[in-house]
Amino acid sequence: MTTIEHRELKGITVKNLVVTVMSTASIVASVMTTYFGLKDDIHAIKNSQETEARINNIRIKILEDEVSLLQKEVNDVKIADASNTASDKNPSPLKTNGTAMLSAIPIKSKHK
Repeated sequence: MTTIEHRELKGITVKNLVVTVMSTASIVASVMTTYFGLKDDIHAIKNSQETEARINNIRIKILEDEVSLLQKEVNDVKIADASNTASDKNPSPLKTNGTAMLSAIPIKSKHK
């Protein structure tokens, strides 16, 4: 009598069948591990991109608000300059009727 591993069924031994099943199981386990690892990486990248997009949208909104405020200040300065030019022949930057930007006012140094 031979052992079960050496018996043949139309040219296929039980040993070959066991090796084939074990190899297939090993390959499937490897592919599934790689798949789930890549799936987790893709999910992490997606979350990171969504967070970055939200931050960029907030930054854009803040910049748009700042541009709007600066444009309003520029328009106020233009209006003030136009009214000063029409009323005075010698306009002074300190004699404005409207809102002026602080950077437009000269600062005198106390230290000489």
